[in-house]
Amino acid sequence: MLSVNKVDFNHSVYKLKDFYRKLTVPQFTIVTGLIVIFLGTLVLSTPFCSSQNVGLWEAFFTSTSAITVTGLTVIDIGSDLTIFGQIILAFMLLSGGLGLMAITTFLQGFVVKGAKLRTRLDKGKTLDEFGVGGIGRTFQSIAITAASIISLGAFILYFFGFININNPWERLWVSIFHSISAYNNAGFSIWNTSIYEYRTNFVVNFVFIVLIVLGGLGWRVIDDIWTHRNNLRYKKLTLHSKLVIRTTLNLILFGSIGFLITESLLNGQFFSDLNFFERILSALFETISARTAGFTNYPISLNTISDTGILLLMTLMFIGASTGGTGGGIKTTTFIALMAATRSTLRGQKDVVISNRLISDKVILKAVGITVGSLLFVLLMAMLLSTTNTFVNREKFTFLEMLFTCISAFATVGFDIGLTNKLNHFGQLILIIGMFVGRLGILLLLSAVWEALYKGRINKQKRIGYPKADLYV
Repeated sequence: MLSVNKVDFNHSVYKLKDFYRKLTVPQFTIVTGLIVIFLGTLVLSTPFCSSQNVGLWEAFFTSTSAITVTGLTVIDIGSDLTIFGQIILAFMLLSGGLGLMAITTFLQGFVVKGAKLRTRLDKGKTLDEFGVGGIGRTFQSIAITAASIISLGAFILYFFGFININNPWERLWVSIFHSISAYNNAGFSIWNTSIYEYRTNFVVNFVFIVLIVLGGLGWRVIDDIWTHRNNLRYKKLTLHSKLVIRTTLNLILFGSIGFLITESLLNGQFFSDLNFFERILSALFETISARTAGFTNYPISLNTISDTGILLLMTLMFIGASTGGTGGGIKTTTFIALMAATRSTLRGQKDVVISNRLISDKVILKAVGITVGSLLFVLLMAMLLSTTNTFVNREKFTFLEMLFTCISAFATVGFDIGLTNKLNHFGQLILIIGMFVGRLGILLLLSAVWEALYKGRINKQKRIGYPKADLYV
């Protein structure tokens, strides 16, 4: 009897491995992501991790938000989760933040043995690697970089930031948890008011800003800077690193100035109790956090922020962080590619050139596809929220609030304007799907679906040429 059960078990394992071998990289990423989310749901819903206020649905929403490093939540992390539940949540943030794609590609190496060079190159694309390299070695470097930065952030927060917390163990855990959450651009906080209590604390704000920016830059940029640390010159960095750094600084600069001006001129409540220096610090923090981090040092609503300020935050959220980073959005490189293509069009140029480098048409088409696909998906989310009965007690919200929440979910930001807890299960399901699709990427999802429908036929190069035709636009 025992032998028969063992044979059945081995047969089930073999069938499971065979199923995974047949999956493409995009399909493998989606399937593994769903499995991790469902496992996290089961663990968080147990009495060891949460109180009676957390059922399967609340655990499912929280697990999805954690794996996608979004930060939207329908529970109070500090009171509804036990310390063990908070530790599990922190590990989920690390899993999602270090890159769901990177982790699943790393795990795929254990399933698909004897992979050929072509397959290895295909895996490398999931890690955004341009050449042939060891997936395990790359992931190890990512993990070491993250551990070093998170540890340093937690150290500073413990000794210089959260010094008002008298219990040393509580202060240690709060420092570690928020350092993990900030670096991974997750936006989860143990306090339901985020870091409102530390709004004017320079050390806390500065540490969060640095962690968020470093996480958003991505491992490749940090590795490039570290490689040239002995003779660091901007010209020696790769084109990708230069564009990411330049675009990030420009978005932070113009976003902070714009937010400071709009909220000061339009008499919003956001800066009402702050002096000039504190306003600059708060504007800088909120602008950086808007690019997929989701922390806030003041409650966000139409009553506290002007419509212009809300629109500015929505723009920053939609652009998001950088490729290979811990944040979401369409990415800074996608944005700069579109801007360069627009500049070339206005100048009447045939080629797209950035920093004296010719950008291929394939990259431009991909940038257009990501932007258009993402925009249509967000609009579809907002339309579903606005045209269906998705609110408990039939509460009324403006379309701007719904659109803001949808962008926040899709770009994995986690800014909550007050809608999330007032949505019914169908409305929250829309946000769940948005978070998952936004984290994986709209093109990855479409690629997985397309490959499932056409069984790889879409990758075959067509030998047919088509005549050219003009289209007036």
